[in-house]
Amino acid sequence: MAYMEVNGVRLFYTDTGGDGPVVVFSHGLLFSTEMFENQIEHLKGSYRCIAYDHRGQGQSGATDDGYDMDTLTKDAAALLTALNIGKCHFVGLSMGGFVALRMALDYPKHLLSISVLDSSADPEPQENRGKYKLLNFIFRWFGPKPVVGSIMPIMFGQSFLNDPARKELRNKWRRFLGQVADKNAMAKAVNGVITRDGVYDRLGEITLPTLIVVGEEDTATVPTESERIHKAIAGSQFSLIPKGGHVSPIDAPDAVNAALSAFLGKLA
Repeated sequence: MAYMEVNGVRLFYTDTGGDGPVVVFSHGLLFSTEMFENQIEHLKGSYRCIAYDHRGQGQSGATDDGYDMDTLTKDAAALLTALNIGKCHFVGLSMGGFVALRMALDYPKHLLSISVLDSSADPEPQENRGKYKLLNFIFRWFGPKPVVGSIMPIMFGQSFLNDPARKELRNKWRRFLGQVADKNAMAKAVNGVITRDGVYDRLGEITLPTLIVVGEEDTATVPTESERIHKAIAGSQFSLIPKGGHVSPIDAPDAVNAALSAFLGKLA
């Protein structure tokens, strides 16, 4: 666990070390490096796994501005440069997926491949914006606890939410979502997602090996959005995760691990 000052912000990251190819994990909105703990544990024997927290989230520093997707992408590229990573496999979920696509478009020299999990190349759908803005307003003024009950079914699939055997894990993540170090910074991060521009029209420029993964129960970025990305990027691979929600690495980790292992293994 360490910190690095890059692009005007102090970013927190974890690094398993090792001599294998580098896999960098970029988390989704409201989460942190912890969301990829299963994937890192699964891959660290063969790969050097690095995960980092976006500005204003997890253990990274907060800034007055810079929560738009282009700045977050510059953060990621600057971190890779500072860590002297020549090229890496970049894995991003949701917000991290927005960054992964922009990395492939604007900073391909840093990359061996991208894996885009439960994400979208389009702006936030209009039908979601009003609901998310209301939740963000409540969050900013009253903190996360009043909205956790509304956030859980957005993030997790119904199979996970209704599985009695996974009650303890649900409670763990409910507690996680209810504890935010800087609610104002997190509210800015949420607004950055809500107001983001799309990059769909540029996807044809991506020539890197690309894996698209989506949970079949994802309601935040529905599977058709991932299918659009898959069709727009020549040669990309697509994996639909059974019983996975928007945070499929958490609620369907074995299937996500298998998809990543198969994709990275072929490249190796």
